[in-house]
Amino acid sequence: MVTTLTETQTGIWEDVFSTKAGTVYQCDSETCWYINFAGKVAKFDYRCLQKLKKAVYHIDIEAKLLDSSKDPDVEIIFICACDHTYILTLLQIIELKELLQGTFVMLQLNNILHDKLYRTAV
Repeated sequence: MVTTLTETQTGIWEDVFSTKAGTVYQCDSETCWYINFAGKVAKFDYRCLQKLKKAVYHIDIEAKLLDSSKDPDVEIIFICACDHTYILTLLQIIELKELLQGTFVMLQLNNILHDKLYRTAV
C-alpha cells in the first residue's frame, strides 16, 4: 500500500539511506517505509517498495539517453496494486535508482548483521 502523506505520522522514522535527492526511512511501529523524493513523502509497504524497485530498474536509461527522437525525457512510473505514481525526468530516475540501490544494500547489510549477532548470541 502506498499513500502520500498529508498529516504528521506518529511512529518513529529511522533513516535507512539518504542522498542529496531524497531519503528512505523505516517505521517499525507501522511496518512500512517512507520515501522522501521529488517533493513528496510516500508511504510504502515492503511489497510495493519491491515493485517500485523493479519498475525503476526496468527503465533502460542508456537507450533513452541515446534516443534522438523529440519525445520528452519523462517517464511515468505506475505501480499496479499501489495508488501512487511518479512522473520523473531521466535525471530523477537516475537519482531514484541510486536511492533505491542504497536502501536495499542497507537493508541487506542490516539483515546480515542481525543474523550474525543472533547466531553469536545463541
